[in-house]
Amino acid sequence: MINRITGKVVEKGLNYLVLDLNGLSYEVFIPACVMQGIDKAARSDDKISLLTYHYHQVDQAKSIPVLIGFLNQVEKDFFEIFITVSGIGPRAALKALNKPISLIAKAIDEGDLASLKSLPGIGEQRAREIVAKLQNKVGKFGLMQDGSIEEKSASKDISEEALEVLLQLQYRRPEALNMIKKVLESNSQVNTTEELLNLVYKQKRLRK
Repeated sequence: MINRITGKVVEKGLNYLVLDLNGLSYEVFIPACVMQGIDKAARSDDKISLLTYHYHQVDQAKSIPVLIGFLNQVEKDFFEIFITVSGIGPRAALKALNKPISLIAKAIDEGDLASLKSLPGIGEQRAREIVAKLQNKVGKFGLMQDGSIEEKSASKDISEEALEVLLQLQYRRPEALNMIKKVLESNSQVNTTEELLNLVYKQKRLRK
């Protein structure tokens, strides 16, 4: 069982890192709530150390080992308590945790179903199950200072990532910047690059 991994970041995607460990590369999936702090945690030599949740994903009679990374034990603890909710496995939690953990914990403690339903893949019934299972059990996570990240900084980060993707898709820089700007002007609550790109796509379809 792999519970920590330290290596040089050789590739960074929307929800994963590829770490090189002396010539052996590992793909580590990262929840969006953790990805926001990755750049600050990386050392000057581009090395990073992550705690990991290691499990096997069974898919069509195949068992695939998967690593999910965290910067500290508190983040990992929240992930592990989150997946105790019925119907939420590691893959679903990886997708759902796209807001600061402190804000998600606050929503759980206050029974704020609307906020929980805004998490990717979480509907009305699942939000109720999260509250029923975890309410009054997540107080320490509400004390995390991850919610203090400025919205403008987050918007800048996801804008840059979205621009990078659009340039790779052969869009010209002025066109890509214009599409991103229009989406952000009408959708100020965009939290992830994936969400931003989906909105850019929908906007482009409407213009046709």
